[in-house]
Amino acid sequence: MPLTPRSPMLLAGLLAGAGVAHLAAPKPFDALVPRVLPGSPRTWTYASAAVELALAAGVALPRTRRTAALATAAFFVGVFPANVQMAVDWRRRPAPLRAAAIGRLPLQIPLVMWARNVAKAAPGTAAGAEPGAASGNKA
Repeated sequence: MPLTPRSPMLLAGLLAGAGVAHLAAPKPFDALVPRVLPGSPRTWTYASAAVELALAAGVALPRTRRTAALATAAFFVGVFPANVQMAVDWRRRPAPLRAAAIGRLPLQIPLVMWARNVAKAAPGTAAGAEPGAASGNKA
């Protein structure tokens, strides 16, 4: 999937929106926290929000984009157990809700790939190198 120049900002917006949602309405997210994790689900919800907001800021800034986008890909892999927990917990809910919970599982793959592609195209990388960067010219 080719990236547009807006792609990093769209990814940052997705992360920021998710972070704000976790803070504004934490209760639904608390229910997704895998029960095997220690501590309060609310703590994990707020920690997830903080990580999402930090990743959003990192992806938005060209200087930190590559590292933040790679961390975002790892984060999307790391939250996969919460999506599995949701699918398990929602298996007796009405069909549309069940379908949404199950549909989230394969959605992680394009999210991970999107974040990886943003990292590859980031300034300073081979795909996102700025003019003159390859030759070592500094203007």
